[in-house]
Amino acid sequence: MSNVLFKLGPFIGLLLIMIIITLINPSFLSLTNLLNLLRQVSINALIAFGMTFVILTGGIDLSVGSTLALSSAVGASLMASGVDPVLAVLIGLLTGAILGAMNGVFIAKGKVAPFIATLATMTIYRGLTLLLTDGRPVSGLGDSAAFELFGRGYLLGLPVPAITMMIAFVILYLILKKTTFGRRVYAVGGNEEVALLSGIKVDRIKIYVYSLTGFLAALAGMILTSRLNSAQPTAGQMYELDAIAAVVIGGTSLTGGRGWIVGTLIGALIIGTLNNGLNLLGVSSFVQQVVKGSVILLAVLIDRKKNA
Repeated sequence: MSNVLFKLGPFIGLLLIMIIITLINPSFLSLTNLLNLLRQVSINALIAFGMTFVILTGGIDLSVGSTLALSSAVGASLMASGVDPVLAVLIGLLTGAILGAMNGVFIAKGKVAPFIATLATMTIYRGLTLLLTDGRPVSGLGDSAAFELFGRGYLLGLPVPAITMMIAFVILYLILKKTTFGRRVYAVGGNEEVALLSGIKVDRIKIYVYSLTGFLAALAGMILTSRLNSAQPTAGQMYELDAIAAVVIGGTSLTGGRGWIVGTLIGALIIGTLNNGLNLLGVSSFVQQVVKGSVILLAVLIDRKKNA
């Protein structure tokens, strides 16, 4: 019973936040604002989905923001040079997966602590982005309707980024809950030594998980590039913190082995709702940081209390 209530906690929290904001400013529930909220949430949610897999294995990835920026810069540079946008996006996504795989190799094969490894690659990938773009935005991406639709379009009345987010959510939910790979992800985070003794190729699981996280960060980056119609060399800064916040608020344990991706989606919605609602209420961005940090701290304290 207590486990059910714990899982319902983030959802109840989301409802309470929405009710409070609506009582103060009813325009929060306008269709235009809700669709805009879904579009805003999609980027953080995609990154957070990947972060969920990483944290479930007992790891962390601080490089997702830099991975997003470098992958976006690669894709945008190709488009600016005349490469077909679809091919450029695919290469950008592949870049993200490769960058993530490199993190996995450093951690699994090099035995570097995830925090240290991804802290280093966060700096390396950001530096490579600045070198590639010469520190300037990459623009002149052409007028491809398909690429414009990817970040700014609507399908069946819904923002395409939100649809992309939900498709990714369903696929990743099924992977975690219904596949051998998903069970092994939980096993590695629950007890790595036992997982190794039971025949699970722990190193391979870690590399796959970090590759997936890099791919999803790149996907979020391509959506952001489409929205802005340019790739910014500073894109993705601090995104790793919002992603980790969404995962933790959603109930996934930072010690690994316990959590669910449904909670991560709710956590991303909580972060997005706070940002959107506080903006509607005219709250200072400085105060918003205090509020967001307090919510994260509360979620971690609840997690520690549950594990005590």
